[in-house]
Amino acid sequence: MRINAERLKAHFEVLSQIGKFGETGVCRPTLSEVEKRAFEVVSEWMKEAGMTTRIDHFGNLLGRLEGKDSRAPILMMGSHLDSQPYGGRFDGSAGVLCAIEAVASLTEHGIVPERPIEVVSFCDEEGWRFNKGLFGSRGMVGRLEEGEWLREDKDGITREEALRQFGCDPDRFSESVYPPGSIHAYLELHIEQGPILESRHQPVGIVSGISGPLWLTVKLRGMAGHAGSVPMKLRQDALVGAAEVTLALNEIVKQNPDAPTVGTVGSMSVFPDSPNIVPEEVVLTIDLRDIDQDRRNRYEIQLRNRITEIAEKHRLSYEITEDINIEPRYCAGWIKDMMYKECETLELDVPELMSGPFHDALILSYACDYGMIFVRSKDGISHNPLEYSSYEDLALGTDVLYGTVLRMVSHVTRVKSPS
Repeated sequence: MRINAERLKAHFEVLSQIGKFGETGVCRPTLSEVEKRAFEVVSEWMKEAGMTTRIDHFGNLLGRLEGKDSRAPILMMGSHLDSQPYGGRFDGSAGVLCAIEAVASLTEHGIVPERPIEVVSFCDEEGWRFNKGLFGSRGMVGRLEEGEWLREDKDGITREEALRQFGCDPDRFSESVYPPGSIHAYLELHIEQGPILESRHQPVGIVSGISGPLWLTVKLRGMAGHAGSVPMKLRQDALVGAAEVTLALNEIVKQNPDAPTVGTVGSMSVFPDSPNIVPEEVVLTIDLRDIDQDRRNRYEIQLRNRITEIAEKHRLSYEITEDINIEPRYCAGWIKDMMYKECETLELDVPELMSGPFHDALILSYACDYGMIFVRSKDGISHNPLEYSSYEDLALGTDVLYGTVLRMVSHVTRVKSPS
């Protein structure tokens, strides 16, 4: 093995203590003091690997290994260190730590890349604190929407306030945007977060593409009343409407049982949230994903029509807000070819599979070609403290990543950035 598996394991063990809860859980909210501690520790590992480090104005942590041609478009790798509130030790962290290990191995082997390499921990990939994720990667490539920094968390803190507390300056966002053509390619190693690799008894897989996520927030409003005195036929119960919307989403996405379409209502808030009051208002989130854009569009139309029908049935008013709408994006064939060659070198017979979850690679695909490596997840569990990938599998995936990097930085070629 060309990488240092024991060092990689040690880094995981140390990082898992930052934001730890329970035996195996992790909670590292974006732009928090906990994430700042993680940045400080990981920054030191970047420096030990030969990189210089900085935090840009979007809250991204970056480590840079200089290349022979400092002006050549960079090879970028990474993922994120923020976690879900009820998360595990490997989601996101694997992409950052394995990328650092790949660079450290280059340095230890005395290899100076022809082009610069940058390893990134992107800010707020998860999106739960401000209900809109992929912030740092979208900022880096100039794809933020107007007013995003004004979004508030549950404590009323805006993203702008959180960024400033973190040491960033939203007034200087433009300084942290990468010019078109400045990124040669992007690589991301990630745990699979699904059961396919385990079911095939394979430790590593190559990703074909990422499903496009559509996030909607739906607000249903009825009329509050005493739970003991308002007759059922006269009620305008927003929670009953929300329950029917949830069931409708599940029915819609199951129309084709062989399709990878998924839909989830993952968050719901009820007002006034009292046991003996008919719910007046419910706000719920909808996450709809598919690798087939046309099918997802059809299902979205069906869902919006069902929401209208349900609201009319229960005499509710409603609002639908679109939070995220990103098309599916496919990995570059030339990068997959390099990964397959590395797997052949390591005598790995790897499957190719799509990614249902989105990743920062989805956003980087608008700036450059990208490729992804998946590492097996035990029982397919993720976004849960039980999430687990073995250190042996992670080291093997890192070895594939290292070899791919070596191929990509051994000479400078210009690859046309996708539109």
